[in-house]
Amino acid sequence: MISVKDAKGTRYDAAKHSGVYGLKKITEAESKRTTVCYSYFQPDGGAEMSSSDKERVYYVVKGSITVNGPNESHVLNTGDLIYIAPGEERDMVINDGKPAEVLVFIVTP
Repeated sequence: MISVKDAKGTRYDAAKHSGVYGLKKITEAESKRTTVCYSYFQPDGGAEMSSSDKERVYYVVKGSITVNGPNESHVLNTGDLIYIAPGEERDMVINDGKPAEVLVFIVTP
């Protein structure tokens, strides 16, 4: 078992992200395949269009974000989540001029 207390974790800077403070709560080194991160986005934060070879799930803990793909757009509010398959391009925009908090699960094949 792995237990991580609130506000604990390793700070990270996510590539192609802006206006975000992130904590890695669980890493692949500890779990073998899963990384769990908690991202604190400022009102002007977000992420550039990119893809990854890993599966991702974004769960919105607080606030509102929009996740865009090349041909789709998903507005996610508190309690909503989205699954992003390996290779899918996406960007992220923070909505409503308020901060957002997102729990991110990353699964390595």
